[in-house]
Parts: sequence; structure tokens; C-alpha cells
Amino acid sequence: MKNQKHFLATSIALALLASASGSAMAQEQPAEDNDEGVEVIEVRGLRSSLDMAAQIKRNSDKVVDAIVADDIGKFPDTTTAAALQRIPGVQVTTGDNNEITGPIIRGIGDILTTLDGREIFTGVGRGFAFQDLPAEALAGADVFKSNTADLIEGGVAGVVNLQLHKPLNFDEGLTSAFNTRVFYGDNVEKANYNIGGLVSNHWSNEYGDMGALFNISYSDIDFDRPVSYNCDPRSGTNGPQGGEGAILPTCVGGVSQFGGYQRPQFNMALQWVTPSGLELYADGIYTEYKSDWESDFIFSDIFAAESITNVELTDDCGQYRVQGAGFGGTPDDPLQDLCIGQSARFNNVPGLSSTQAKETGTDQYLVAFGARYNTGNWQMDADFSYQRSHTENRSIIVDVGKQIEAVDIVINNDGYGTTQMPGSPLSDASDFRFANSLVQDLNDAVGEQYAFEGNAVYFMQGLFTELQMGVRYADRDSVFRATPPGGPASPGGNRETLVDSVGLPDDFLITSPTNIPYINNGENWVTPDRDFLINNTETLRQIYGAPSGDPDWDPARNYDADEQTYSAYVQGKYGYEFSNGMFIDGLLGVRATRTDRSLTGTGLVRPAPTEDNPNPPAVPTPVTTDTGETNFLPNFSARLEVTEDVQLRFTAARTLARPAFGDLNPGLTYDVPINANIRPNGSGGNPDLKPQKSNAYDATVEYYFAPSSYIATAIYYRTLKDRTVVEVSPEVIDGIEYNITRPRNAASATLQGVEVSGQLFFDSLIEQTPDWLNGFGLMANFTLADSEITTENDPLQGEPLQGVSKHSYTAGVLYENHGFTGRLVYTYRSEYSEFLIGGALKPEGAGEYFNKVKGNGRVDFSLGYDINEHLTVSIDGTNLNGETYRSYFGTPAFPHDVRDDERTFGLSIRGSY
Repeated sequence: MKNQKHFLATSIALALLASASGSAMAQEQPAEDNDEGVEVIEVRGLRSSLDMAAQIKRNSDKVVDAIVADDIGKFPDTTTAAALQRIPGVQVTTGDNNEITGPIIRGIGDILTTLDGREIFTGVGRGFAFQDLPAEALAGADVFKSNTADLIEGGVAGVVNLQLHKPLNFDEGLTSAFNTRVFYGDNVEKANYNIGGLVSNHWSNEYGDMGALFNISYSDIDFDRPVSYNCDPRSGTNGPQGGEGAILPTCVGGVSQFGGYQRPQFNMALQWVTPSGLELYADGIYTEYKSDWESDFIFSDIFAAESITNVELTDDCGQYRVQGAGFGGTPDDPLQDLCIGQSARFNNVPGLSSTQAKETGTDQYLVAFGARYNTGNWQMDADFSYQRSHTENRSIIVDVGKQIEAVDIVINNDGYGTTQMPGSPLSDASDFRFANSLVQDLNDAVGEQYAFEGNAVYFMQGLFTELQMGVRYADRDSVFRATPPGGPASPGGNRETLVDSVGLPDDFLITSPTNIPYINNGENWVTPDRDFLINNTETLRQIYGAPSGDPDWDPARNYDADEQTYSAYVQGKYGYEFSNGMFIDGLLGVRATRTDRSLTGTGLVRPAPTEDNPNPPAVPTPVTTDTGETNFLPNFSARLEVTEDVQLRFTAARTLARPAFGDLNPGLTYDVPINANIRPNGSGGNPDLKPQKSNAYDATVEYYFAPSSYIATAIYYRTLKDRTVVEVSPEVIDGIEYNITRPRNAASATLQGVEVSGQLFFDSLIEQTPDWLNGFGLMANFTLADSEITTENDPLQGEPLQGVSKHSYTAGVLYENHGFTGRLVYTYRSEYSEFLIGGALKPEGAGEYFNKVKGNGRVDFSLGYDINEHLTVSIDGTNLNGETYRSYFGTPAFPHDVRDDERTFGLSIRGSY
């Protein structure tokens, strides 16, 4: 407590010096003085935006790559995450609703996201769902890959700062803009749209410069993402008769992710710069995501077949350790000679159809106000903000099944599996019976944060030209609630009660809204109606014998977290010109941060023994844990301007990422076993987790050889410490031994790599450019990312980090001339490991087996034409080559799943006045 008071006293002293910050990022390029006292920033067109991005990269004190909007409401790509994937070292994935999502920087997903310099998050998570902020609302985005003391801590990988439009960045007078985009998806076979508008006014009078801006957007999008899969490999020798010597899937099936979502967004900004130079401002943003969708499964538990026939084997054979159920065994289990199967027929097998009816929503808002003031040698700013993010999910799941005559499978049909059910019996509504259980999976999460940030810069003469300092305080609350896992069993027992015998309406079973091309040649099947599951859940509860109403929240899954963060930094900016004309400048600083956290959940607590009960069982009990840590994050950077066009850069910094609140939850969830032959499982959190830390080093060479043109090479090296990993270990609860999964600080890793990036326009490079080449340009980047887990005695030691592609690149052709603006871009990432397969069936002596995602790339394009100075019409397309996600179990000879990503074609109209 004494140290905390000393820390607070230091912070308050710095705050008195600082007095005010809208954004630490604003210090990156301070506004220049002019007659009006404000800086007007206008970017119009592709080349202008690329030139601005190059200047941000060139002039920054950090290693940064930037994206700048081509015009109001015109980001380079259709979504924020899609635009980020063009940045060197950034890799993304595609979500269930066909949106680009999940950016990682140089192989690490622990990214801190800021909006105009303020931390922003989604729900109770540490990260931000980039897809929740429409690209049309953005003026730009900066990806900081090196850390400095003025940046908010919390991102081991880096910081992404998203920037909204501000009224004083426009010319005086009224500015308005609108954008409309209609696009067609060839999976969903529907037209979708998004619209947006902006109105901004900038005026001056005897009271100074004033501005007000309002921006609104709305998206309404339908999606369809079919997936086909083989389940994990299994020895046919231990399966139904006829499968001896073959490695076959445990099950086969597919799922169609189908539905729609809406995204309204509104933001506003008010600014006032007084004649004395004092700036006052207020900002606010509201975003919402609402989705009604479903996951429709078609499935067969083929290892429960009566027999297997027509087995064809590949020549991929070897010896495998196999346990009794046919999965991967231990060194004590027997060896079997097995070959990976190519195809087979499974006779008299259980078939299943399932509907997971889902309602998903996020709504969040952030409001802020503050001031900036320059006087003499001082530049000061202060910012107060509040944000609230609320997510809720509701999923009702009903499975129905029937026995079917046969299932024919091809395990590997050019990299994916196909399934045929002769006669398509799951397309016939008769004889379906209730299977498994009624699942009611509900959760609700709320994250709130109050934050204050104050910064000050003192300008001086000498080797050090600036002394930067600041403080930040953040108070964050997170509340998570969830229902118990599982649910009541099927009425009368599994697959006993006919669906049409319990009084449900005839249209309870419907034809699936979509199909899966790889299953039954794309024929639809019968599945429970999503709308009935959502709107008539009470009827289903009566049939399954469940209590009325939504299930109560499960104390073992719930938690409440309260976290306070106190941060302070001091940083000097230096500069020195050598006698030969070269100039060096950079930063030297340190950020100190203290975190105090209280988290309440439900843990297992064993009561004190008594004479009558010397070994009492553990009982679920509310548990509150208080933790805290203090960290110091030093940084150093140097930029050497060798010539007017060439500069070298070196940075070194320490970064950290705090553990997720869910991982800190002391609660424990486990299922009481009903099968004595299987060790039961459970999972829990770890309130003693420490922040993940990294030492990061970067070196770059940058050559700016013409306007809007440059080539840059970066070399980076990272060490990771206290990385959170998930560990399974036995724990005894009420005399029963469980395999309990908990997170722990154990993993260490290194990341190193090279990034090469560049862009050019030929008419800036060639003095007498041929007419046909005028306006053409190129952009490209390449990243080599080499990662390795270095934890001693870890089974993954020597393996690369999961989710990291070793190679990724982007290459594009650009054009801007005669009123036309266009780009054609190809983005590729190589194969990567998605997750470790526990208990995998693998050849004797083989290392760990991972589910691996094959390399894939997408072609996107856009072409616009300026009808006049106010109106632009454009067409665009995404994933023109129809690339799919494909993965496999350890070896390409045994595919896992194939997911058809959407291909879209769009038409847009934009106007600005």
C-alpha cells in the first residue's frame, strides 16, 4: 500500500505539470501554426492518401505503417480489418459471417486498439472487434509496431490507432458527404447494402475557430458460409467390422452458417479553438451489431456403423500407437500397421440434423471531452473518457436424428472430404427422433471504463529538444454471466421419441435454408426451424422436461472484475546534426504502470475438517482474489537521416499484455461423470496469472526516392515471457480425479523476421513517362515471420507459434488518372498451425500433430470514376478468385474441413460537397 501511495503521488505531480490529452497520438504530428490557429488536412484521391501514409511512416518517431482514407467515407477496403491486412506483418482470418476478422501483428494477437488515442475494447475482452467499426467512418489507421512511453500499455504485438474525422480538419464552411454501396454475395445470392453520411461545419468569429461534425452509417448484410468436414482420424481396426488397417474419420458432416446482421453507427465531434490558442473538444461514438443467424448441421456418427465396406486405402502407411477407442495412444499402447483411407462405405449408421438458433448483439459507446493548450515552450492536453461495451449471445440447440442405410465418404477429394448419403434420407422428414439434449447457451457481458489522460511537452534547446511527460488513470469494471453448459436430455432417452409424436406443428421440421456443395451434391436436408427454437423455447422446455424460463446464471462461470491502472511516463526527444550533414534523432523514455485488480468468482473451497468429517468434500464457494503488479517499460529509438531520401531506424522497447479477465476467473466448471471408464473433465481460471511481457527490437532502412514512392526493409526480433498457455492436470474433487484445464504462465517464445514494403507511381519516377503509363503505380509488401516456442521441457518446444504464417505478401496495381481510380490487389498468407490436436493418431516417432490451415490468397479490386468534382461511381469485388479455407489433421493426406468464403461484387456512389 505504501508503494501504491508513492506511485500515486508521483502520478499526481506529473498530472499538475501536464494538465491536458485528447490523444497521445496527436503528439506524433503536432499542428503547425497558421493564421487561423488550426491545421486543415485535406486528402482526396488514391495518390494523395498513399503520399500521406508514406509521410506518416517517414516522419514518425516509431516504426509505423499507416492507412489514410482516399476521401470522406472512402477507406481503401470495404472493412477496417480488410484494410489492415495490407499492412506488412499483419495477418487476418475470415469469421463465420464471412467478415475479415482477427488481425495479428507479426504473429501475436495481443493488440491494444485505440480510437483517437483512447483505449477501446469489446465486451469484457482486452481486444477490439475491428468489424464493429465501419470503414466508412474512419479518416485513417496507424499500426504501431514499436512501443514508446507515450503509448498506452497493453499490446505486446503493437498498437492500432483508429482515427475518426474532425471538423477543424476541413476547410471553413459547410462540408457534406454521402456514400452508398450495394453488393452481391454469390454464396448467399442476395444483395446487401451499407449507407453513410457526414455533415461538418467549420466557422470562425471573434471567439475563435469552431467546428461540429456528425457522421452516421448503417449496414444490412446477409451471409451464408458452408463448411464440410472430416472429424479426427481413428483406427478402423478398433472400429466397426470391415475397417481393419484403415485410418478413417470418427464422423463426417457439415454446417451452414446462415443469417444476417445490421450495424448502425453514429459519431460526432465538437471543437473550439479560442483566440488564445486553447482548444476545447467533445467526441462521442455509438456502434451496434445485431445478428439473427443459425448454424445448421448435417452429420453422421460413422464409427457407430454396423459395418464398413468398399474401403480403399492410400499408400500413406505406417505404424501407429493406438489406444482402445482407436485414437492416438501412449508408449504403453500397442502398435498397429495402418494406412490412411481414401474412401469407404459405412452401413446402418446414425444420421443427425441440428439447428443452432442464435441471437448475437453488441452495443457500445464512448464519450470524451478535453482540452489542448500551447503557451510559450509548453504544449499540454488533458482528456476524460467513458466507454461501455455490452455483448449478449443466445443460442438454442436442438438435435434430431434417424438411422440411415449407408454413408459413402471420400476422405481426400483434392484437399477436402465429400459425403454422400444414398437416397438422401435426411431430406425426408419422416422418422426423425430427438437426440442428445436441449442446449440453452446464454451469456451476457458488460465492460465499462472511466479514463483520464494528461500529457505535457516542454520544448527546449540543446541535444534534447523535447521533454515529454504524462499520466493516465483507468478504472475498468467487467461483469460476465453465463448459463450452465449442456442441458436436459432428449425426452424418453436419446433417439427414442419421434419428433412428430409430441404435438409440435408440422413446420417444426423444415428444409434447410441453404446447402453444402460437398455433401449429397448440394442437396438440402431437413432440420428444426430456427425461428421456432427462438420464439417457442418454452414449448421445447416442456417437451424436454426443463424448468420454465431461461436457466439461471451458473455461478461457476460468472465473474465480476474491477481493475484500476495507474500509469506515468517521462520521455526525452533528442536530435543532433553531424558535420557531414547527417542528422540523428529519437526518443529515450520509460513508462511505469501499476495495476490493482479484484476479481470475484466461484471456486471450490474445502471446509475445515471436523471430528465427524475429517475429509469434507470441496463445495462451490464465492471467492474474491486481489492481485496487482508494477511494471516499468523502457524504450529507446534512433533515426539517422543519411541523406534527404535515405534514413535508418533502430528501436528497442519492453511491452506487456495483461491476462484476459476470463482466464483470471477463479471459478471451476466440471461435469460429474456418468461413465466410470472415462476420466471426467473440467476447466477453470487462474487468478494468479501475470502479464505477458516482451522485449522488442526493430531496425529499418527506408528510401523515399520520389513523391508517393518508397521502399523499406525492416528486421525485427521479439522475446516473449510469461505467455499464457493452457495446461491439463489431474485434480481430485469429492474423491474423483478430474482432468482440469487451467491457464498458466509458462510459455516463452521468440519471433524474428523481415518485412519489405514499397510503393511507386511511374510518372513520379520517370521524367518522360509514356502516356499509357501515366497514373499507373505498384504497391507490394512481403513478410517473413519465424517464430519458435522456447519453453524448456514443453512438448511444443521448437514448434512455431500457433496462428502464424511464415510467409505473407501483398501485391497490387494502382491507377489514378483521367478521372479514374483503381486498384487490383492480391493478398496471400502461407500455411499455419491453427491448434494442437490432443490425443492425435499419428505415426510412431512423429512430433506433435496440429490442425494446419493451407496457404491461401485473395484477389480484390475496385475501379472508380469521377463523374464531376462532387460525384464518384465505383465498382468493386472481393475474393474474386473464390478462395476457400482448407485445413488438415497433421498431414495433407487427411483433410479436416473446407469453408467457402464469400465472393462479392459491389456498386458504390459517393458524393462530397
